[in-house]
Amino acid sequence: MSTLAADQPKSHKTQTPAGKAVEDNTAKEQQDTAAQSAPADSLDLDMAEVPDSTMMPVESEGFHKTLKVKYIEGNAGFMSFVALVLVLGLAFCIERIIYLTLSEINAKKLMTDLEPLIMKGDIEGAKTICRNTRGPVASICYQGLMRIDESMDDVERSITSYGSVQAANLEKGCSWITLFIAMAPSLGFLGTVIGMVMSFEQIQMAGDISPTIVAAGMKVALITTIFGLIAALIMQVFYNYILSKIEHITSQMEESAITLLDIIMKYKLTR
Repeated sequence: MSTLAADQPKSHKTQTPAGKAVEDNTAKEQQDTAAQSAPADSLDLDMAEVPDSTMMPVESEGFHKTLKVKYIEGNAGFMSFVALVLVLGLAFCIERIIYLTLSEINAKKLMTDLEPLIMKGDIEGAKTICRNTRGPVASICYQGLMRIDESMDDVERSITSYGSVQAANLEKGCSWITLFIAMAPSLGFLGTVIGMVMSFEQIQMAGDISPTIVAAGMKVALITTIFGLIAALIMQVFYNYILSKIEHITSQMEESAITLLDIIMKYKLTR
């Protein structure tokens, strides 16, 4: 009994350090595991915060930015002349389009309104309608009514003469538009020639024909030519539209003049 009692404390003392050593080893392994996992977690967080350059959207250059770059590359001096010609040409085109648009009326309706008044002898009422109606068609009709008491030859002569004046007013400013249409590509070709001269001067200074030296001058030459042709094409489209409107209004004037002469002839026969 005394031997067992003496052995039990000894066995308890030998087990406690072993258990404590196991616990210490387990705690040390947990700390090592935590120390190894901590940098990985922080690295993952850092990688999450750093944006991936391959995933970022690439911003494309806008048309105005590209146009600005090409404008500068094409020698700003000559490009400014081409731009000025384009602006002035478009200004004349817009002015003509507005004028012609305001000059267009329903000519058939006007003649339909004038005929009963003229046949009834209400010449003043017919003149009032012409005065209150815009456009060259109404102006021609008013001039014819002003001489309705004269001979038909005088009435016809008055309508024809005033029609020529109104046709000239319709075409006012078109000569400037044609000038600008011719100037735009001419300035572009002038830039081309100057760009070629620049290329040969650079070749002469370098003493060698290098593709880089030649390409610089040729690039300036071609860009100025392209912009000059584009400006001329834009103004040409507007100019053709203006011509079509002038032809339409002129045909209205001629048709209305013939109709008015017929109405005046009927009026004179009924008197």
